[in-house]
Amino acid sequence: HPAENVEKIRRGIPLTDADRVPWLTAMHAAIVQWNRTGQNVVLACSALKRSYRQELRAGDVKFIYLKGSRELILQRLRARHGHFATESILDTQFRDLEEPEDALIVAIDPPPGQIAAEIIGRLGLMQNSATADFPASN
Repeated sequence: HPAENVEKIRRGIPLTDADRVPWLTAMHAAIVQWNRTGQNVVLACSALKRSYRQELRAGDVKFIYLKGSRELILQRLRARHGHFATESILDTQFRDLEEPEDALIVAIDPPPGQIAAEIIGRLGLMQNSATADFPASN
């Protein structure tokens, strides 16, 4: 995100659709480039709204919806150190969330390594040494 957006998030001010346009445009361009060069990439972001996901859609993009309760996400957010997002934006994000209809839905209750293994398996990807290095705990 641009520095202005990071500062807004840090202060607990929700981003507007207009705030997100430059970032979404830049990410769309990056996805197009990755597709052009045949790169497999994971882009992790909230993409809360259908319109945001539509902007990110280019080539062979697959969306994975990491679904969890507000309580679990709050617990994990509180455990993060050094990240600009604070728990004050959580309610706004849940309010703005338009659950995707065209995504692979994965529950986030298990540890991250198990979540990654499920995603890899459900996408039909082969496990290799890079995926074996995921942490096994929350």
